[in-house]
Amino acid sequence: MPLEELNFPAGSHLLAGWQAKDAQAIERLKDIFDATIKGRYDEVFKWPAPQHAVHISGPVDLMTLTMMHQLYGLTSAEFYKEDPERYVRTTLMVLRLLGMPKLYLSWPVYGFTAEALGQAMIYSDQYSPGTDPEKTLVDSDNWQDVAAPDMNTGIPRLLDETLACYQGLTGFNPVLHLSAPYSLAADIYGQEPLITALTCEPEFVNRFLDHLADTVLKPWMDHFFNQFPDGWVELSDASGSPFFIGPGNCKNIAIRSIQRLVDGNPWGKRVYIANYRGDYVTQANKRESPSTRRRSPAKSASEQVDLAELFEIKNSVCRDFVIRLADDRIPVSFYVEQAIKCNIPLFLGIGATQIDRNSIADLEIAKQDIKAISSEYVEAIKTVARSIANNGYDIRVPPWPGTVYFEDISSESSFDLIEIIVDTSLKQGTL
Repeated sequence: MPLEELNFPAGSHLLAGWQAKDAQAIERLKDIFDATIKGRYDEVFKWPAPQHAVHISGPVDLMTLTMMHQLYGLTSAEFYKEDPERYVRTTLMVLRLLGMPKLYLSWPVYGFTAEALGQAMIYSDQYSPGTDPEKTLVDSDNWQDVAAPDMNTGIPRLLDETLACYQGLTGFNPVLHLSAPYSLAADIYGQEPLITALTCEPEFVNRFLDHLADTVLKPWMDHFFNQFPDGWVELSDASGSPFFIGPGNCKNIAIRSIQRLVDGNPWGKRVYIANYRGDYVTQANKRESPSTRRRSPAKSASEQVDLAELFEIKNSVCRDFVIRLADDRIPVSFYVEQAIKCNIPLFLGIGATQIDRNSIADLEIAKQDIKAISSEYVEAIKTVARSIANNGYDIRVPPWPGTVYFEDISSESSFDLIEIIVDTSLKQGTL
């Protein structure tokens, strides 16, 4: 069955019409997803991403959730958990409609990982589920009672089925997304109590994270790699970022707990984390006065880490590519240099606020700005790819040749700006 909307930018225009509540676009989109859910477009998911051109991809499940709610009346629980095949097919189709050939599958990683342990959750009609901050699972007296979930039921089984479907449809090795120890601790213990403990009882926090790594995440990863030995595990740890807890705590507590998993297990090289954000704080700390530093023991410890050291420690748990996120705010040239030095590809992130249509004061200016950013990113990724290719990089390794990465796309993203970014990548991205 032919699908003309897969010829970029027709699909992006259709999605823009849906966002604008155009009745004809909504009807056409409903027809496409009716057929998608029935498996009539499965062949399009086997189209490979180009091997010698900059990739462009990112998570689109939030936007897909809104679409499924509006088109079919699905709640977030129904969309994410009721039918893995429907979830995978509709999410991948959104990527195809946007013109993104690299099929990246994600889900509400923080909520799902905590929910698997028994954490109380909040589900709504059309918003991503999250943990209930008023009903935390553990406290300082019972945190050691947390155990690995039953891998044959609930969230673990759901993710097994989801990834098996993804692999069957695309032929790609699946990627299991889980919370890293620090963010998982924050979700089941509480963000504020954990920050307090981080300042007053860092030894306790390290024991807590080690318990989560050894007792929860390691058995889950053992289970995953037994089923998908060529798969990957992507950990997420936004709460453990330098931006939130300082670079010293990020190094000595959050990343340390991940190194425990990476270095101590046979599948460790297939585990990575790429969403630590806020590299700029290593520069900001240098400008603080001695009196400011003395007021915060946690911050004072963080100041001992400079940008080069932070990069090195982040690279120890993300060894196959270098990534710069929008909130890092360090010049792109630094990451280009580091990627060439490490002989690995470069990923560059487009932040959610950069494409949020509600934050745009002047669309024409925003278009010019995003065009310039996109061109800079594509050229930077190509510079790294050409350098490491000359050094003998194995292009069969999955991150090749590098990616312009949307950190988040939702129903409130501007399709005008997304189209410019995708178009720039497609036109200028050939190596």
